[in-house]
Amino acid sequence: MKRLLIAASGTGGHLFPALAVAEYLKDYQIEWLGVADRMERSLVPSDYPIHIIKVQGFQSRKISLSTVKVILSQLQAVLKVKSLLSELKIDAVFTTGGYIAAPAILAAYWAGIPVVLHESNSIPGKVTRFLSRFCTVTAIGFRQTASYLKKTKLVGNPVRDSFLSPQSLDIPLTKDKFLIVVVGGSQGAIALNNLVRFCVPAWVNEGAQIVHLTGEKDNGKLDSQGYHPFPFYKNMAGLFQRADLVISRSGSATLAELAVTTTPSILIPFPFAAEDHQYYNARAFEQVGAALVYRQEKITAEALEQLVLDLIKNPEKLEQMRQACLDLAVFDSAQQMARIIREL
Repeated sequence: MKRLLIAASGTGGHLFPALAVAEYLKDYQIEWLGVADRMERSLVPSDYPIHIIKVQGFQSRKISLSTVKVILSQLQAVLKVKSLLSELKIDAVFTTGGYIAAPAILAAYWAGIPVVLHESNSIPGKVTRFLSRFCTVTAIGFRQTASYLKKTKLVGNPVRDSFLSPQSLDIPLTKDKFLIVVVGGSQGAIALNNLVRFCVPAWVNEGAQIVHLTGEKDNGKLDSQGYHPFPFYKNMAGLFQRADLVISRSGSATLAELAVTTTPSILIPFPFAAEDHQYYNARAFEQVGAALVYRQEKITAEALEQLVLDLIKNPEKLEQMRQACLDLAVFDSAQQMARIIREL
């Protein structure tokens, strides 16, 4: 049996695409590379043994003592992964980026093991641009990414199988009533949450119901009929399939899920994302008419309230956005990624 090491850690944007690909590699022995106290501890199935390494990411562009510490941690992680590759007799490495990607890619390159990197964002970060030269193949989610990287193959962004088949919900929603879903990504988004809470009364008064995924760190309160707040909700596929409109950040995994469920969206990119990649991800959707995009610092609660009210009153606009999602949807991205790994 072939043995694959998957290096994916931290956020849903890195973990969910990797899990989607793993589903199509059932005949492989899959080992998982992760970091302590991150989401992989709860999201990665027990079928995939997790190997924990200590590694830090670069938080500043300025050279300082902390930069030296990060470099040392990366070097130690490379040595640890190199040892793991030998101990586990790994045949190939697959990574979805993030700071765990560096030791995984460099160790595999050092060991002469083929490595596949999937870059899900429209604009890759500087570290990814550097690392791609050490990869056998760099798969990309957006066409425009090819101009930044070497040896690329366009496959779209993998989504879990649940997004490709009808799902039911266990939330007490009113059938046929307009549903707005608000999600700030796997970490939540307090600024976005505050914008939305201001708007909820007007949206409910217009006949809408709202499911609001606030994230674990949000302490805001609002009691309103038709308003359903949750820190986290596992069945995102069912929510997106049922939603008439999603208000969201624009991480690449979320956008891929919106595309395959053909769900209209208002995207408010996380303003502090590296290389401003969330904004450029969102722009790809805006350019084909699948989403409306607004900078967080430029949209007021009053403007967001009116924008959504306009969409509720003009369903033909939402239908046009639904059709435009099909221009970006790649329904077999996970299968394509699995095929690339097999070909190695």
